[in-house]
Amino acid sequence: MNEPTLSPELKSVLKRLRLGRLIDTLPERLALADREQIPAQDLLLTILTDEVERRASSASSRRADEANLDPAMVFERWDGTAKVHYDRRVLAELRSLRFLESRRNIVVLGPVGVGKTFLAHALGHLACRAGFNVRMHRADALLRLLRQSRMDNSRDALMTALCTVDLLIVDDFALEPMTRDESRDVYQLFVERTARASTIVTSNRDTAEWLAVFDDTLLAQSAVDRFRNNAYDLVVEGESYRPRLKPVLDPEAPAPAAPVRKPSTIAPRKRRPAP
Repeated sequence: MNEPTLSPELKSVLKRLRLGRLIDTLPERLALADREQIPAQDLLLTILTDEVERRASSASSRRADEANLDPAMVFERWDGTAKVHYDRRVLAELRSLRFLESRRNIVVLGPVGVGKTFLAHALGHLACRAGFNVRMHRADALLRLLRQSRMDNSRDALMTALCTVDLLIVDDFALEPMTRDESRDVYQLFVERTARASTIVTSNRDTAEWLAVFDDTLLAQSAVDRFRNNAYDLVVEGESYRPRLKPVLDPEAPAPAAPVRKPSTIAPRKRRPAP
């Protein structure tokens, strides 16, 4: 049986209602309903459910993109055979996202390359799918962004955004000593977000070692104590996970064609006549 053809009038109405994406799947749904004699009400529910799920997926992807999350770092792509070790009960609890509801933090600790960043991004993707707003920054880039905001008088707006987002992810924290201004920025972030919003921090250093990277000891003790006593600890150990992220060639894939360089569209400059 051929699928029914949608009339131009129906397509126009769907587009005006911002339901244009239904045009691709509606003929198939109508054919199935006719073949299976699905009641009109059930058919309508199926069609609208398709649209709700599509919009939810689109919104999730948009939030993940705005959060600066790596699209490849999702739990569906996590290699369970990797020789890394962590408390699976803790990770299961974190994947439930209850830490966001209770405004708890997460510290992901471990040596270089064991997948700390991957797990932080994957949790960020789960949060985006659940409708939370997320921001991810590498620690050095975040401090650089805050430093720049002082120069263009946008610090207050930036700090407000960082302190109020549902989930803030700071990757590779405490690699290098911080200046006085940087220490104050991190202190403000940690203190203002505590018990108000959740933060994930990944680090190669134990939280006790974070104190040494602050410029001010009292600020360090106050900030770190608040943060770690409101945080779940996910300790990851084992072999490097990064070789599993290394790109490989598909031996059965055809050889790609050599790229063709497009000719320049810039007109050559005219020579001035000799005097």
